Amino acid sequence: MSDEEHQFESKADAGASKTYPQQAGTIRKNGYIVIKARPCKVVEVSTSKTGKHGHAKCHFVAIDIFTGKKLEDIVPSSHNCDVPHVNRTDYQLIDVSEDGFVSLLTDNGNTKDDLRLPTDESLLTQIKDGFGEGKDLVVSVMSAMGEEQICALKDIGPK
Repeated sequence: MSDEEHQFESKADAGASKTYPQQAGTIRKNGYIVIKARPCKVVEVSTSKTGKHGHAKCHFVAIDIFTGKKLEDIVPSSHNCDVPHVNRTDYQLIDVSEDGFVSLLTDNGNTKDDLRLPTDESLLTQIKDGFGEGKDLVVSVMSAMGEEQICALKDIGPK
């Protein structure tokens, strides 16, 4: 049994939960929430007063962080909501392939080849144009609930 047989690629998951509970009344604007099993960024929160019977309710308006779709939910303020673990990581862009995938350089020198180009037209054009001009580009990748997507681009000058 050599050490090499025990090496495996870490995806930094380790079976951890993709969400954590948070009381609805404590979730604020610009926070994150899971609505209809989608990770969303909260753009508006309004709270209604308690009625004769029942709880105060929180009305959330949120935007899906991957698709950009607007979602709404109404939850009693004392109940727990799922909040996604959202991570944002910067990678250097190495290559853009013909089939719509990108090659990214991770911090430890490995390549990450499993990400598609973003669906957002302006970001897609910026990446293709910048890469075509030979610029050094750094992309920000947002990940939540097992999904990853390029969400921003930085130009760090010519190669």
